[in-house]
Amino acid sequence: MIGYTMVGTNNLAKAVEFYDNLLGELGAQRFLENERFVAWSTGADQPGFSVTLPHNDEAATVGNGTMIAMSVETPAQVDAFYAKAIELGATDEGAPGSREMPGFYVGYFRDLDGNKLNVFCFTEVA
Repeated sequence: MIGYTMVGTNNLAKAVEFYDNLLGELGAQRFLENERFVAWSTGADQPGFSVTLPHNDEAATVGNGTMIAMSVETPAQVDAFYAKAIELGATDEGAPGSREMPGFYVGYFRDLDGNKLNVFCFTEVA
């Protein structure tokens, strides 16, 4: 149901470098861009993720309670994606592990602008 998500940035060049490297881990590539935003996706029929300079020319701010989740298939992919985010300068918001409900494996981080994201998968519950 989700077509795309968008987060704001105050430094488009740094954000694009961060997300080129991070989203590349999921096989995503840029599919739309101009001087104000860049969008990535894993395919034309898949949801997209984008980063933008705010169109009102005011500072980008982080939404309180806002979070974007990236879905992967395995806990090993969660671990690798989370580690890549941290390597690229993201800050830890909760290391990968099982949480909330049985079979939910997730790691939380904030990007260079403070936007909260997570990477998750569902595992088989014994």
